[in-house]
Amino acid sequence: MSSTLPPDIDPNSMDAETSKRVSELIEAEEGAMNRLPGLLGQAAVAIALAMSLFHLWAAWDIVPTTTLRFAHVGFTMVLGFMLFPAAARFRDRFPPWDWALVAAGAYVTWYLISGGDDLQDRIIFPEPMDIIVGWMLIALVLEVTRRCTGWIMPVIAISFLLYASFGSHFPEPWTHRGYDAERLVPHIAITLEGIYGTAVDVSATLIILFTIYGAILASTGAGKYFVDFSFAATGAKSSSAGRTVVLSAFLLGGPSGSGVATTVTIGTVAWPMMKRVGYTAHDAGGLLAAGGLGAIISPPIMGAAAFLIAEYLKISYLDVLLMAVIPTCLFYASLLFMVELDQRRIRAARGGIEDVKIDVEPAGVLFRKGWYHFSSLIAIVAFMSVGYSATLSVLYAMLLAIALSFLSKEHALWPRKLIRTLAAGSEQALSIAATCASAGIIVGCITLTGLGLKFSDIAIQAAGGSLVITAIYTALIVWVVGLAVPVTASYIICAVVAAPALMKLGVPDYAAHMFVFYYAVLSEVSPPTALSPFAAAAITRAGPYKTTLMAWKYTLPAFLLPFVFVTDPHGVGLLLNMTPDMTWVDIAWQTLLATLGLAALSSATQGFGVTRMSQLERWGMALAGLLMVFPAVVEAAFGDLIPAPHLFGIVLGVALLAVQIIRSRRSPALA
Repeated sequence: MSSTLPPDIDPNSMDAETSKRVSELIEAEEGAMNRLPGLLGQAAVAIALAMSLFHLWAAWDIVPTTTLRFAHVGFTMVLGFMLFPAAARFRDRFPPWDWALVAAGAYVTWYLISGGDDLQDRIIFPEPMDIIVGWMLIALVLEVTRRCTGWIMPVIAISFLLYASFGSHFPEPWTHRGYDAERLVPHIAITLEGIYGTAVDVSATLIILFTIYGAILASTGAGKYFVDFSFAATGAKSSSAGRTVVLSAFLLGGPSGSGVATTVTIGTVAWPMMKRVGYTAHDAGGLLAAGGLGAIISPPIMGAAAFLIAEYLKISYLDVLLMAVIPTCLFYASLLFMVELDQRRIRAARGGIEDVKIDVEPAGVLFRKGWYHFSSLIAIVAFMSVGYSATLSVLYAMLLAIALSFLSKEHALWPRKLIRTLAAGSEQALSIAATCASAGIIVGCITLTGLGLKFSDIAIQAAGGSLVITAIYTALIVWVVGLAVPVTASYIICAVVAAPALMKLGVPDYAAHMFVFYYAVLSEVSPPTALSPFAAAAITRAGPYKTTLMAWKYTLPAFLLPFVFVTDPHGVGLLLNMTPDMTWVDIAWQTLLATLGLAALSSATQGFGVTRMSQLERWGMALAGLLMVFPAVVEAAFGDLIPAPHLFGIVLGVALLAVQIIRSRRSPALA
């Protein structure tokens, strides 16, 4: 058992050193898993299969909430200690302390489940054994999280535990009464407010089902098919290299939901073509990483944090998907603007682009051969549209994908392969489940101490009550938290701490949570945990930090967009939510303005439009883009000077393009 390259990647497509480096980066996100021999390996597969079957049954039938959450964390601890070594030197071994930890995880889970209602009734006056088991659970969760994701998340959780215990020693305004073990431990370890809170609930009911579904898609060869189809759909020519990356990122990213896996899958195929076209290693790596980032925000399988949005807001997952439709389209539109400008820039620099036909079947032929790969993705949305829950929708989509796999002899999921696939689905969910459990410790401490309310008051006061400044502070906070922890944990923490500040200033709850979600996703391309750019750099052999900066260049225009959700009264239209004074025409107009603004910002970022732009033209185009994207903010601040900012931005952008067109006609060599 090993967490290495995605199943759709042929390790022979890259040299040994690159393959090793890419595998290390994937392991940094998903954890370095043991390859246990003999009976131990078979036992691990059996437990992982049991975990998948249990959650599939829970999706079909009614399982008590506490039992489901307790069992989910129990499976995570047992499998986590079996599959993730305590340190690199113990990899592929099973030392005695791992046996003890597995037994401890099983015992704690049994104690909580068997305690039933009696255990829940004595939360206020716990027995000594309840406290002991609670501390054991906290320690086990922190250790399994350390093994799966590294030290940072457990250290942060321990810091919050210390804050909850010794709050009376902190200065104002951070002080609170402080809580002893009899009050703190049951709240964290037994109630549904701590470890077994909302994050674990979502992990147990939705996230694991979608990881199982993702494993099924991978086993049926969907990933390679989506990449091949993207090449064919964009003409299978090297001149369309950038478009191929964007399209394949969208098709592959939606099902995978993993930024690193998407980056690696596309990069191993696309990099040789991009290099021949004229992309530098850093530019190519940046674009590949940006495409991978799109995986986390792309319906129908967005990152794990998207499921949490639905739970926190008490809305259906379909509602979250609908809110993501326009921002996702605008994200990829921004990438397309950037790659089209790349093509023009490269063509101008090289006097043309060498067209080399890529060896892939025509798009029509590929579609006829593999149309069924799209069907289960469409089925998820279709089932939810007619009223099925997300859990039943993905369950039926799995059954459809398994049935359709037999249309291909190579990828048919016969029982033995299906068993391994179902086990792989649970294995892939372990890191997220452990992260959610540790995040529950943090959230439990925040709710117990009232830190979330205090923090929002402090942020608003520091911003002087300004919504725009509060939004900037919130974005910075989410970004800084995301530098240390994964996207899911970053969203969970900031949804409790940072989002309330925006809501207190009148921002709708769904807009505040989507704002936090998008800036949590930005951590995917932010050092020191910029795993997607680092993976892309390993493939292109570029410098990792310069590649990260290039990824920022490609994603920056799109990541200004979330400010529209919270600073413009009509900005929620981009989330397909209308205020009483809005119509669909307003949403269409808002979308058009955002599209034009992103095009102008992309041009300014690339320094190229019709021709190469001067610095003054770049600043002018950036101003035009900002005026189109943020007309409400500009009008509120400079309404007397610029009464119609969006119109001024359109006129300025058109004027700059006209200047470039005239210059290109006078000097064709510049075009």
